[in-house]
Amino acid sequence: MREMKDSGIDIVGNIPFSWKTKKLKYLCTVETGDQDTQDANPDAEYPFYVRSPIVERSDRYTFNGEGILMAGDGAGAGRIFHRAFGKYAVHQRVYRLANFIDIHTSFLYYYFSNLFAVQMDKGSAQSTVPSVRLPMLTDFNICIPTSVEQQAITTFLDSKCTVINSLTADIQTQIDILEQYKRSVITEAVTKGLNSEVEMKNSGLDWIGTVPKHWKIEKFKFHLKRNEPKNPGNTVVLSLYREYGVIQKDSRDDNFNKTSEDTSNYKHVRVGNFVVNKMKAWQGSVGISEYEGIISPAYFVYEFLNNIIYKRYFHFLLRGCYKDEFMRLSGGVRVGQWDLSAEGLANVPILIPPYEEQCDIANYINKKTREIELIISDKQYQLETLANYKKSLIYEYVTGKKEVPL
Repeated sequence: MREMKDSGIDIVGNIPFSWKTKKLKYLCTVETGDQDTQDANPDAEYPFYVRSPIVERSDRYTFNGEGILMAGDGAGAGRIFHRAFGKYAVHQRVYRLANFIDIHTSFLYYYFSNLFAVQMDKGSAQSTVPSVRLPMLTDFNICIPTSVEQQAITTFLDSKCTVINSLTADIQTQIDILEQYKRSVITEAVTKGLNSEVEMKNSGLDWIGTVPKHWKIEKFKFHLKRNEPKNPGNTVVLSLYREYGVIQKDSRDDNFNKTSEDTSNYKHVRVGNFVVNKMKAWQGSVGISEYEGIISPAYFVYEFLNNIIYKRYFHFLLRGCYKDEFMRLSGGVRVGQWDLSAEGLANVPILIPPYEEQCDIANYINKKTREIELIISDKQYQLETLANYKKSLIYEYVTGKKEVPL
């Protein structure tokens, strides 16, 4: 049992007696990138590292050499998303750690990615919004073993994390396949029905193909109209997720869109209204609301004009197979700011089976998707378990709680 001492850092606790502590600014340089998102080009030559796990492309590079990259603000503030090599570009709100002195890059990568995230979660390294202040970053304390120990620790962690990462990737692939299967179940049911022996006809829509012969195809505007009264007061704020549809905003902790202090212009949503995020309809951000509340004035809110359409069926239909059509009808300067026009949506053709058949389709989809989602939930729990184990493993070794034999 080796001798330990107090590190003086509450998130670290005791460290081996021979280890030293230095501030980050004495171990590397810290700078930010200089490119904004609009510089991204999917066909460009150089990797462009942004404030998320996504890697984009850029026509120019701003750095040449090794770097550890951390999101400076936003939902991932304080998280290490990338370790870069060679020529690459960096978003202007990403911090780049480089030019390492007296510390192995891999050791700092493991230590910093684990411990600084803990510090961020405590709130002591950020301001009132999710962002990293430079002084808190450069003054962050790093506990440093000898060079030989650093090498031993990183070699050990590389081996262990490779296995964990491989298991994680396999499980994520399984989840992706299940999600794809769920989408196919929905699409097949809302466009072909549940009776495989029914006579079919050409829908006249390339993106739909054939549909049951007895189904009607009518324009959106014959069944829904915009109805957007202003905020009546004393109602909850709603949000529209492409994964979940319309939900109460405070029901999740991963929504960082700030609600305006003045919500008087927010739109009133009633139970059963159809809500459309016109900027993200092409990503699937549409849905029937099961809640009363208010939503951003940038959204469309529709009410049904008749009882011909079963709302749950309509929810699955519009979310299931209309994204490409919404993309075709959307336009704008940048993809992230494309708008679906109300006129374009009004003329979208919708598939209308007999009402009872709509109910059967919706009930079938509910049952099948619940079964699939239970399996996905179990897989996600496995991912969380692996992620927590990986964090714990890294923490134990980079703070010297456990020792790698030399």
